Amino acid sequence: MSRLNYHHLYYFWRVAVVGNLTQVAKDLHISQSALSAQIKQFEHNMNVELFERRARRLNLTVHGHRVLAYADDIFGKGEELESFLRKGSMSEKQHLSIGVLTTLSRNFVENFISPLLANPNVSFSLSARGMSDLLNGLADHELDLVLTNRPISVDKKDPLWQTQLVSRQPLAIVGPKANRINASFPEGYQDMRWVLPGKNTEIRAAFNSFCATWQYQPDVQAEADDMAMLRLLARDSGALVVLPPVVVKDEIEQGILNVYQHLPNVYENFYAITTQRKFVPEVLLALLKQQLDPAFSD
Repeated sequence: MSRLNYHHLYYFWRVAVVGNLTQVAKDLHISQSALSAQIKQFEHNMNVELFERRARRLNLTVHGHRVLAYADDIFGKGEELESFLRKGSMSEKQHLSIGVLTTLSRNFVENFISPLLANPNVSFSLSARGMSDLLNGLADHELDLVLTNRPISVDKKDPLWQTQLVSRQPLAIVGPKANRINASFPEGYQDMRWVLPGKNTEIRAAFNSFCATWQYQPDVQAEADDMAMLRLLARDSGALVVLPPVVVKDEIEQGILNVYQHLPNVYENFYAITTQRKFVPEVLLALLKQQLDPAFSD
């Protein structure tokens, strides 16, 4: 017989969500001591500590956060089932938890999630993190979807991740509109300063190969891995920057920056990563099937 007591798990879930033992005990019409005893029994049975008890405050442990993610899924679906049984239909309101790589273009993210903004029956949350934290969030069912520009390797024996290419952005040389160079590379670029992505990025590797073809050595003034920082440097430094134009689309539309030229057959790829699961929310399926605006994808 399973050691997991769902009655105890429900008590833990309510306390973890509300954050107040006294309030949950009042809501459930049981004594505070009985509620506390049930949660301690749950911890004992599962041989894990879920709360750190400090000065009358309950703080979730690392294991507590992970158990909470599972409990959110379990009882969230239970509430959907209850709604279905009462009303004869599933709850119309859906929520997506989306993780975003910290260095990803915010303009791309905004464009990708735009269908959600137009849907009154959908709510969503965005969380910017490093890659390992994003994958942990997926594995722990804390996140429904991860957006990144980094491909991940998949173990064929245990294909936990499902990766989908959702957009390809052409790379370009971008600079101040007033100083635009109309000649073909490398003519006119000899004395220019550059702001480039970091040495370990795919974009930088592609640009280095492009320069090597023309035996051109760029005068690198600054490097940055973060697209938001590259956007600011492109706007304020007066230097040339290599990035997808979608990153600086507002500055291009305002006439501050201009695309000098695209790099031939060089792209930045954007991926959506999910986990294999039996139930996939309809809103997530629709988001992954969407046809992106041609202005932002090749």
